[in-house]
Amino acid sequence: MTELHPSLFDRSNIPADTRVVAAIAKSRIPDNPGWTAEHARALRDAKRAGTDGFPAIIRSPRASTYSIPGPAGEIMLRVISSSSPRGVYIHIHGGGWYMGGADLQDYKLEALADDAGVTCVSVEYRLAPENRFPAAVEDCVAAVVWLAENAETIWGTRRLVLGGDSAGAHLAALTLLGIRSLTDIPVDAAHFIFGFFDLSLTPGARQFGSERSRPRTADLRGYVDAFVGPDRELDDPDISPLYADLSNLCPALFVVGTDDALLEDSLFMHMRWMAAGNPSALQVYPGAPHNFVAMPCRAAVDAHEQTVRFLRQHLDD
Repeated sequence: MTELHPSLFDRSNIPADTRVVAAIAKSRIPDNPGWTAEHARALRDAKRAGTDGFPAIIRSPRASTYSIPGPAGEIMLRVISSSSPRGVYIHIHGGGWYMGGADLQDYKLEALADDAGVTCVSVEYRLAPENRFPAAVEDCVAAVVWLAENAETIWGTRRLVLGGDSAGAHLAALTLLGIRSLTDIPVDAAHFIFGFFDLSLTPGARQFGSERSRPRTADLRGYVDAFVGPDRELDDPDISPLYADLSNLCPALFVVGTDDALLEDSLFMHMRWMAAGNPSALQVYPGAPHNFVAMPCRAAVDAHEQTVRFLRQHLDD
């Protein structure tokens, strides 16, 4: 766990390789207009195709899929398994609720499966703006319920971890809150990577501005508008888990960089998680931008290593 200290936020302490990847992320800003829902389909297609500045997608030959019943039709689960899993890591992908997919992070899930000894199951939830809140949450809850009922038969373990990055961490938190009363669905740990927990925006997110790497303040507001729709109170605990009753939840690991508009979401949620009586660990990386875990820097390597230790600790307990 990171001990919070002013040195973490001192820009003179940013590692050289983190400065490089942050500068590359920032350099893309002039080519990115302020996000609106009209951009959703084109960006979604570009990411899936690995074009327009998005990296090429490398899909794992080890992956398999399951189709399970959901509240609005079938939900696809993409599975990358360990040879002898100690638990199932349920992955909820990010992408501002409007893009991304269960098959776009195979290389990271392969590494997690091999190094932590888990079966990774990524959820293909319904995307905004075509499907607004609470569609994605409903799909994630349905997936966790199905996995709680079937994981032991398929993979020989009932141990579950729920994790996600960015908007996926938001959905993971709401899913945990949604299943909290279901005593037959024990989740052993949660893994939140630069999560978006306050959709009304923290002070830091509001002040992040437009000059640094995405997501910028205007982008965050656009994502939220497309996901939630009009006439909703954004500090409603059903929408923003930062404002929810967080008691009786599992141990959690929060991961974030200091050059991320969502920095305070992780800082605040970590403290509230702990104040509610739940074990909580926090890893803060100086100068790291949003999505740094997908960038070639030591911070990404360390975040993976810390995650592996966390999963082994709570799945072997």
